[in-house]
Amino acid sequence: MASGGTAARAAEEPPPPEPPAEQKPPPPPPAQEEFSFLPLVHDIIKCMDKDSQDVHQVLNELKNKFQEMRKLISSMPGIGVSPEQQQQQLQNLREQVRTKNELLQKYKSLCMFEIPKE
Repeated sequence: MASGGTAARAAEEPPPPEPPAEQKPPPPPPAQEEFSFLPLVHDIIKCMDKDSQDVHQVLNELKNKFQEMRKLISSMPGIGVSPEQQQQQLQNLREQVRTKNELLQKYKSLCMFEIPKE
């Protein structure tokens, strides 16, 4: 009969909270070469000098690279924050650092933490 009381009690208790789902780390930043448009521009100029038909293909590559970079920039954290909001956040963070440094100095001066000398 004790098991019946335990089962009833277990039914009334909420289930234990599930651990938060692991967040995927952000993808590694692209290599420096991926940000450079100069090689493609150089290829376009070379194709134009040679009157090559490959110029359209290289132009499309450049266009695609611009689109990829726009997408990358728009997905950057904080891109939608105005400069004024960024300045406000910076001031708030500096104030927090100053306050925490003051508290740290205060706690150090209390000598509550005696370090044994050997």
